[in-house]
Parts: sequence; C-alpha cells; structure tokens
Amino acid sequence: MDTKVLSSGIKYTNLPASYVRPESERPRLWEVSTCENVPVIDLGCQDRDRIIQQVGDACKNYGFFQVINHGVSLEAVEKMVGVAHEFFSLPVEEKLKLYSDDPSKTMRLSTSFNVNKEKVHNWRDYLRLHCYPLDQSKE
Repeated sequence: MDTKVLSSGIKYTNLPASYVRPESERPRLWEVSTCENVPVIDLGCQDRDRIIQQVGDACKNYGFFQVINHGVSLEAVEKMVGVAHEFFSLPVEEKLKLYSDDPSKTMRLSTSFNVNKEKVHNWRDYLRLHCYPLDQSKE
C-alpha cells in the first residue's frame, strides 16, 4: 500500500494482502443464529441496578445491545457525523498529521488496532480521541 490510511482517495481494484484473513480466522456466518430480539436498554430508567443487570445479561448472552433515552440529542449526533465526514474528506496529507501507529496514544488516526504487531489489519480508518477527563485530554 502506498499510504498508511485507507481513506486516501485511492480506488483499490484488489484487496491488499495485509487485509486478507486466512480462512481459518474468518467468521463462519453459517454457524451464526439470527437474532430477532436485540436487547434494548433504557438508560432513562431510574433503577440503576436493573440497567447494570441488563447490560451484563446483554453482553453475556448477545455480545451487543441498543440503548435508548441516552440523553444525546439528535442534533449532537448529526453534528458529530458531520464533523467525522468533514475530517475523513480532508486531503490525505492533512489527515496524516494525526496518524500514529502507536496504540498507546490517546489521539491518533490509524487503520487498525496495532499495525506494528498485527499480521492482518482491519479494513477501516479511525480517529481516536480520548477526551475524558477533559483536563487530561490535551496532547
């Protein structure tokens, strides 16, 4: 690959070898049962113990869940999606100013969890921004 990130504007005609998992490591989708009842957890519930129990059960039995009444406004979500789209639409040179392959950095652009140690990378770019607590989030 010519660049460290996938969102470089390059149109790939073939999947780079470093992103191809051996068949033995690929999900066996024929073994996955359908899930018609995704757990929905209401974070607006006043019973904290119940929420904790529901999260634990959902993680144990399903591996994921949906939350409602989380307090994040639709406007905030739309702004976040807009900012993310704006960032990933920047020229690759601008994005690479935040690139790091150091997994311990709290703010970095990367394409996989640990590009230095992985044999196979994940097909994605992400911008990692740890921002809590706020007074410790400046890099």
